[in-house]
Amino acid sequence: MSTPQTPYAPEDGWRRLDPRTVWVTALVVAGVVAGAAVPATLGLARWLGLPGAVLWALAAAVGVIGVAAGADRVRWHRTRYRIGEERVDLHTGLLLVKRRSLARERIRTVDLTANLLLRLLGLVTVRIGTGEHGGDSTLELDPVTRAEGERLRRLLLERATTPQPGVHRDGELATLDPRWIRYAPVSFVAPMLGGAAVGAVMQISDWVGAQGEVIDWVGDRFQETPLLWVIVILVGAALAAGVVGALGLWIEMWWNYRLEREPGGTIRVRRGLFTSRSISVEEARLRGVDLVEPLGVRLVGAARLDAITTGLAQDNESKNADHNTVLPAVPRPLADSVAAAILREEATPTGAALTRHPRAARGRRLRWSLAAALAPVLLLTLLGALLTPVLLWIALGCAVVFLPLAVALALDAYRNLGHALSGRYLVTRSGTLRRSTAALERAGVIGWTVKQSYFQRRAGLLTLTATTAAGGGAYSAYDIDAAEGLTFAAEAVPGLLEPFLERDVRPGA
Repeated sequence: MSTPQTPYAPEDGWRRLDPRTVWVTALVVAGVVAGAAVPATLGLARWLGLPGAVLWALAAAVGVIGVAAGADRVRWHRTRYRIGEERVDLHTGLLLVKRRSLARERIRTVDLTANLLLRLLGLVTVRIGTGEHGGDSTLELDPVTRAEGERLRRLLLERATTPQPGVHRDGELATLDPRWIRYAPVSFVAPMLGGAAVGAVMQISDWVGAQGEVIDWVGDRFQETPLLWVIVILVGAALAAGVVGALGLWIEMWWNYRLEREPGGTIRVRRGLFTSRSISVEEARLRGVDLVEPLGVRLVGAARLDAITTGLAQDNESKNADHNTVLPAVPRPLADSVAAAILREEATPTGAALTRHPRAARGRRLRWSLAAALAPVLLLTLLGALLTPVLLWIALGCAVVFLPLAVALALDAYRNLGHALSGRYLVTRSGTLRRSTAALERAGVIGWTVKQSYFQRRAGLLTLTATTAAGGGAYSAYDIDAAEGLTFAAEAVPGLLEPFLERDVRPGA
């Protein structure tokens, strides 16, 4: 199949999507229909017999594929886009015609994505966004040729910029090291995928009417095995499946990874084995970085790096695709080094020495954790006293396991609290299951939120939150000393909190 050298270009600069989108839709729907046809055919075979069920399934599949391909043919015929001097226009729709336009000066993202099928055909999906909330801030061209996608990315992100000061030049910042894959099994993804694998086995066996046989088979295998060992073996098997799935997911997401700074001030991330992704971040809207260390990853001395930017990951698809992650889990020193390179700093703010929080913050975390651990223990104890002594033994086991774990997590959460000022950045750190060290540019702070509960007032603590238009929108220093926290905020962004400080220090306050 020949590949068009340029998109269709009618008069006035309007262009069409690539016409092979119809074939792409037909093939994708055919794959989905094929997956659904197997359980559907087995179900129909009970009433129509196998030959009749196959004929009905084939007829239905052909009908669904034809309707989907026809609808996409209409979409292609009715879709036009144009790159003007000042605006990007997209017209589409048959009965409900949509005409959308974005000002070029407000465009902040041009991301390219291509699944395996699109890659084989030399096509990409281009998502153009302004970085604002709402569906009207994004235009999607699905699909165009890869050459056209790269042309659009360069054209729309091209800015007349002056070289920025710093010790780091343009070019490659990080590339894939296959040894990073060792961090995939210790992430939270592995147990979740293990549970999903167990659920998939039970669901598929139910579709084919063999769920009872599967349960009986497992029961026969462990008929002579104590219940505790059965649980251990089944959990181990699920975790093993989860580890394999986590390794496969990591390879799919991060293979061919490359992080680079392009001329003109754009940070670009390229990654993906089957589905390739190209994500561009303008340095002009970069407000900092977030060093994220989930518990398992942190225990082996690794961390991942997220960008704190304005206008990134606003839509649901972007959120699900981890579009703000610029570096996967890597050794912590390397993550700090890449953070410094991205921010053009000699020393990374994420490695700054942090001010510890008062001991009263440790007491609050111990009380919260112990309360959470004691709640199920007390409930089981009450039910055991009323119903059966078995629940009392379960309550004892929960107490033996959960109470020391709660204390350990509370102490770890306290050790992880900290804040500091490092050059142009304010740094906050918190979390235990997911420790986050956020370095936020002080110029990007647009406001402060000060929260103080009754118990915090008694302990002389408060929670100080820097609000920003970038990243998660808010970065907090939890249970900070009240006087020191207000001074920290005033020093971080002079003039922003002074009115509050003046009201707070009046006589009698």
